[in-house]
Amino acid sequence: MTLNIIKTLTTDFEWASNKTNEDIEFWYARDLQQLLGYSKWDNFKNVISKAKISCEVSKHKVIEHFPDIGKTIQMPNGATKEIDDIMLTRYACYLIAQNGDSKKEQIAFAQTYFAIQTRKAELIEQRLLNIERVEARQKLQYTEKELSKVIYEQTGGNNNFGIIRSKGDQALFNHTTSQMKSKYDIKDNKPLADFMPTILLKAKDFASEITIHNARENYMNTENQISQEHIINNKTVRNTLLTRGIIPENLKPYDDIKKVERKLNSDNKKSIKNILKLDDKEDKNE
Repeated sequence: MTLNIIKTLTTDFEWASNKTNEDIEFWYARDLQQLLGYSKWDNFKNVISKAKISCEVSKHKVIEHFPDIGKTIQMPNGATKEIDDIMLTRYACYLIAQNGDSKKEQIAFAQTYFAIQTRKAELIEQRLLNIERVEARQKLQYTEKELSKVIYEQTGGNNNFGIIRSKGDQALFNHTTSQMKSKYDIKDNKPLADFMPTILLKAKDFASEITIHNARENYMNTENQISQEHIINNKTVRNTLLTRGIIPENLKPYDDIKKVERKLNSDNKKSIKNILKLDDKEDKNE
């Protein structure tokens, strides 16, 4: 496949893409049929059927990737006609390409094109999830500092925060902090929260926010009062999670948040360097 053909196909595939109101990229099956070199719709529908089976096997919902739609097309003499069509996500297009006739030059190109595009989307999604987790961890750190401040101001004890936080962990996980570290295989000098999934970080943060609010509103001035308040709040959050089928202590640990932050910072620096390189090239070309 020559470079010119690759450039032409890339342009064609990108021009054929559309976006929903939610900014989700998709292709119409009728357009993809032409792009992939299929002259007959019925033949192409057979390929789509195989792709749908692949979608089911991969545990994805077919309706989310292959929604049926109707389309109005123009006919001679100003007449119109309703035809059936399908909105295809990037992943659906990838599966169609994988199930197509690989002897076709367009199919061979599409297999690589959509594989790369799908991988890009996965990387972007994972990056956004990592950012959300880092932000949730930072928020919890801020909230716990505020809780520590409230405890010190209202009880006068420097050591009360550690005690109260541990009791909160016990209430949320039905395990002590030490037991959870052992379960997660975390070193003693590492914070448990650094290995929690986002949902648990937010759960702990919510319980702590309630404790801060009620400790201030009700003028709690003993370790026992604030401890009991924190225990109740964490148990309440735990019960909410349990009713939704989420057992806090059974969720798997995530990568050390410090490593995730370093990776995000490193990627940011690389992106900045690439942008600067592109700027330099544009300046030289002017």
